[in-house]
Amino acid sequence: MTPNGYWRSVLRRLRRDRVAMACAFAILLLVGLAVFAPWVAPADPFKASMLKRLLPVASPGHWLGTDELGRDLLSRLMYGGRLSLTLGITPVAAAFVLGTAIGVTAGYAGGWVNMAVMRTLDVFYAFPSVLLAVAISGAMGPGMGNSLLALTIVFVPQIARVAESATTQVTRLEYMDAARMSGAGTFAILRTQVLGNVIGPVFVYATGLISVCMILGSGLSFLGLGVRPPEAEWGLMLNTLRSAIFSNPLVAALPGLMIFITSICFNLLADGIRSAMDLRRAA
Repeated sequence: MTPNGYWRSVLRRLRRDRVAMACAFAILLLVGLAVFAPWVAPADPFKASMLKRLLPVASPGHWLGTDELGRDLLSRLMYGGRLSLTLGITPVAAAFVLGTAIGVTAGYAGGWVNMAVMRTLDVFYAFPSVLLAVAISGAMGPGMGNSLLALTIVFVPQIARVAESATTQVTRLEYMDAARMSGAGTFAILRTQVLGNVIGPVFVYATGLISVCMILGSGLSFLGLGVRPPEAEWGLMLNTLRSAIFSNPLVAALPGLMIFITSICFNLLADGIRSAMDLRRAA
């Protein structure tokens, strides 16, 4: 099967997966609402009114109620999706590029290069992802940029390990020896022979990390180490609405519900992509 034929078959199997397609549609809808929030949000997300504090869901003029400062919650959820999705996707995308480059280099070079690189990255595995993200963010200080950097550092070793493992398996195959014997250079072999076989599994693994990254990013904001007020971000909104958990529990739970739904959609979409790329299941 040619590479183009393989990817067409992957897309065909993915389109048949109704759960994955529903999750992809939900993610696109959330991204669209976040991108076009200035035009579709029903109210100013930063306009406070102490007379409208903690209005319940389905209140006139406020479909999802208001927060502790009387700001429209639906508008803040739309705007909050911008930062929450950025915290989930951007670090994983950056870690995907860096981790793949590091893992492929280490796996192809082998020997002491592989040993030095992978043992250095193993240091990060001494700490759970949550504690490592909190430690890095705490050392650098709160802020969106620092949170993105901290989350990227957390996920680079994980992606690099997957890329290194996949590359090590590929380099042992017979066609790699044939490519070397044909006189192809290292860069040409990496580009045409290695990346084409490694990028798929690494991409699927990275897709599954988006939900974890978004939860960690929201957790940093919840702890005061991420996005700072008055910005709208789901984790920060969950923190500020804690005081309303007994008086208006539904309104207080809405940011957490958005985090949950988005995370589940990313996980199910990653599972769908993994199944579509598995030729053994297709057979």
